[in-house]
Order: sequence, then structure tokens, then C-alpha cells
Amino acid sequence: MQTDIDPRNLIGRKAFDRSGAKIGTVDEVYLDDATGIPEWAAIRTGLFSRDAFVPLEPSELVEGTLHVPFDRALIKDAPDFGVGRHLSPEQELQLYHHYGLDTALPPPLPDRDFGKLAGSEES
Repeated sequence: MQTDIDPRNLIGRKAFDRSGAKIGTVDEVYLDDATGIPEWAAIRTGLFSRDAFVPLEPSELVEGTLHVPFDRALIKDAPDFGVGRHLSPEQELQLYHHYGLDTALPPPLPDRDFGKLAGSEES
């Protein structure tokens, strides 16, 4: 996703799935708590239906429309957390898992002996 785009400019834009089928309209944009970068879009999928969350990272803004690299059925089956509320880290993990995106934490540092402490000379 282009990070120089004002997230407020995404609201109201049409969204399309990987095959070019219309998903709906961007209703809200959620920013990453730590970086402030747009991370999720809530897409209104129909007049009386709910909003579906889609990740913005693999998505693209092309000629004023949001193109999401997932199938419409997968998007419509995304977990429903309601809009207008903060997404918890657990909810974000559920969404990442739903879309098959890598959410693995970095591996722990190996347990190694890094040598002697400075000043602890052995005889």
C-alpha cells in the first residue's frame, strides 16, 4: 500500500477483489497503533450488510479505487468485529490468520555463551 496517502482519502472509494469484482466501499480506515500507518480498511459490502476488514499492506490504490488481492468470498467471510471501535491485537491476529498473512513473531535469540565478561580474566 502506498504509505504517502492520507487515510481519510480512502474513505468512500470503491474496493475490488483480485478478479476485479466490486466488494463495496471503504467505510473506515484503521491505523497501526505504533506507526500511525494505515493498516486495515473496513469495506461496506452492501446496503444492509456489515463491514468486512481487509489488510491494506498487500492492497493497492489504482486510479482512485482500492484493489485487494483476495477473493470476494474470503473477504465477506472475514471475522466481524464491528466498526467504530479499536481493533485489539488479538482481533488483528485473527484477521491476519484469516487472510493467511504471516504474523509470526521474530524467532527468539539463540541461547549462546557469548564469552567471558569484561574484567573477568581467567588465570
